[in-house]
Amino acid sequence: MAVPTRLCKSLLLFLVLTFLILPLETLSKSTDDNIIKTFIFRVDEQSKPSIFSSHYHWYSSAFAEPVQILHVYDTVFHGFSATLTPNQAASVLRHPSVLAVFEDHRRQLHTTRSPQFLGLRNQQGLWSGSDYGSDVIVGVLDTGVWPERRSFSDHNLSPVPTRWKGICESGVQFTQAHCNRKLIGARFFARGHEAAARLNGASDMELVNATVEYRSPRDADGHGTHTASTAAGRYVFQASMAGYAPGVAKGVAPKARLAVYKVCWKGSGCFDSDILAAFDRAVADGVDVISISIGGNGVSAPYYLDPIAIGAYGAVSKGVFVSSSAGNDGPNGMTVTNLAPWLTTVAAGTIDRNFPADVILGDGRKISGVSLYSGKPLYGKMFPLVYPGKSGMLSASLCMENSLDPKLVRGKIVICDRGSNPRVAKGLVVKKAGGVGMILTNGISNGEGLVGDAHLIPACAVGSKEGDKLKAYVSSSANPTTTIVFRGTIIGVKPAPVVASFSGRGPNGVNPEILKPDLIAPGVNILAAWTDAFGPTGLDSDTRKTEFNILSGTSMACPHVSGAAALLKSAHPDWSPAAIRSAMMTTANIVDNRLQLMTDEATGNPSTPYDFGSGHLNLGRAMDPGLVYDITSQDYVSFLCSIGYGKNTIQVITKTPASCPPRKPLPENLNYPSITALFDSSARGVSSKKMIRTVTNVGPANSVYRVSVNAPPKGVSVTVKPSKLVFSEAVKKRSYAVTVLIDSRNLVLDENTGAVFTSLSWSDGKHVVRSPITITQLQTL
Repeated sequence: MAVPTRLCKSLLLFLVLTFLILPLETLSKSTDDNIIKTFIFRVDEQSKPSIFSSHYHWYSSAFAEPVQILHVYDTVFHGFSATLTPNQAASVLRHPSVLAVFEDHRRQLHTTRSPQFLGLRNQQGLWSGSDYGSDVIVGVLDTGVWPERRSFSDHNLSPVPTRWKGICESGVQFTQAHCNRKLIGARFFARGHEAAARLNGASDMELVNATVEYRSPRDADGHGTHTASTAAGRYVFQASMAGYAPGVAKGVAPKARLAVYKVCWKGSGCFDSDILAAFDRAVADGVDVISISIGGNGVSAPYYLDPIAIGAYGAVSKGVFVSSSAGNDGPNGMTVTNLAPWLTTVAAGTIDRNFPADVILGDGRKISGVSLYSGKPLYGKMFPLVYPGKSGMLSASLCMENSLDPKLVRGKIVICDRGSNPRVAKGLVVKKAGGVGMILTNGISNGEGLVGDAHLIPACAVGSKEGDKLKAYVSSSANPTTTIVFRGTIIGVKPAPVVASFSGRGPNGVNPEILKPDLIAPGVNILAAWTDAFGPTGLDSDTRKTEFNILSGTSMACPHVSGAAALLKSAHPDWSPAAIRSAMMTTANIVDNRLQLMTDEATGNPSTPYDFGSGHLNLGRAMDPGLVYDITSQDYVSFLCSIGYGKNTIQVITKTPASCPPRKPLPENLNYPSITALFDSSARGVSSKKMIRTVTNVGPANSVYRVSVNAPPKGVSVTVKPSKLVFSEAVKKRSYAVTVLIDSRNLVLDENTGAVFTSLSWSDGKHVVRSPITITQLQTL
């Protein structure tokens, strides 16, 4: 049977990464030995000689000069980061106490009605049962915060929890007075960022550009303010973005406390060394939840080379829930990021609110688009329509800087293709060339997925098919004309949710046995608080000020789950991070508000678990899931053993030495709420896989659950033993086995995903505990 090319690539990547775990010396042999770089060193914490008073004393005496050391890590990770040459770093690595070294890398951000859309209601359900997340502390690793926003008011909040150990760090335009009973902590981490700037030739005065940034927790970008208020913003009445999305703005956990850790800098990204330091500090400070909407650029490294995975493991092992974004490189497969199984990986979906704009053509046709333009409207006036890409010049089709001929576009509405430069920047290029408006058209890769933008000129976005209609009209008409009508805000849109076209998709490129993403949450056109440093577009030339902004991305989906975790932690303080994630996953929706399977925005076709994981977050049910799939630190260690990591490699992640069992575990037996059965594509006839799972009863003590299996696809059979689970006061855990059989003569894998899907559900008559099952084949070498 032929295996889709993408799945072959998945297997190849999986095998390459497996081989990567053998050598821990990860320094590039082709690197110029005299170039100074930042390196992160993992040190065996038990090895410090007693002669040294502290680990910093040891590191600065034995491994690097004090001036070279940037951060010392001692909570979620043990070691330090320093600026050294590759030769110096290699020399440090040869010390028997140093377990690993990896080079510092830059990462990127994954950039009001949504709580109701998640099933939250005032005075009832999870909001009421958790007291709106009161006293749970959410740590947000992002671009900082604009503390004056009403979303961060501490009105009527009780005193700061006494267990809190954090501080409010002063800096440029930020003092201790900016923190309160809501925003209880704020720190900034700039040493990795500044080291990179110095290595690129920046002077001390240029390290943090004072014209665009603040060397403090203050947010110059807006992203951090937006994500923090999405997770835990207070109720704000009369909220909107220039009249769009009017109403009451509120975070998912309105009474939860916020601690902000600024690790990302406007225009400069976020460095691993700073991210790891923020993880270390946040856990030591006493946060309960960490929200991190940051990831790699479409490439997933082995866990021991991934500081987000390492920092998150340290946090989760201490009971801290970590929510992460799935990345914005969809709709192609295997684009999901943040893959470690102890992370909760969140993809993005739409909500039932939209901001329509209509393109009216000279021949009377109407083409639907979206826009957040709030300036002077066109009042129905028709203007000439032009497509610069008709000339064949790629830069002109994309409306790149200085690519447009003023003689061609002056006084006209211009069609610009999406891609390369920011969407809103294209409008400024059109304006500079004398155009009066813009229609932004998707390419095939973006499909029909649309996000609203606060354009600076009359402009809207349309999907790929509608864009083709526009271009055909320009080509076929002697005098093409158009206008744009902006319709404001509408709610009750159907279908919703829809999987966002940009959202990162499975399969998991590192360990296909673990389904990622885990679930989806609202991530399209989300209203939340904004910085005063920049206008809603984030462009230097945008001088508008707005208290709220509307953004899209898995960055916006992630804090919805962070806020949800805060609510569940408040309602169930004894639940582990894995139990909280399980409650969300097993109660998630897979249907939209038409009660049909969720669709894929990019194609309009039904979506799959590679798109939405276990489904869309539904907090109306997550508070009382019935059963949960719990996972301990030892379970994660067994998983790392199962994928071939040796004890030293595992210690890089876990801090403590690990011993793998004599009999190698199977990665698919990690007690995950989703189930994946991988088969060798070279096998012929009938093959079988058996996966073991254990559920913990968190509902009524004396409960009986019976299993049902959704009709499996052709060529697949699924059996579950036992088919009944009986719980009592004394028996709170039960295990079961899922056996998946495939017959290669009848099995037909989906040509796009290379997989087929089904599910199983346990029910006691009230609760339904659902797990998706993925069946796929991989070629072996």
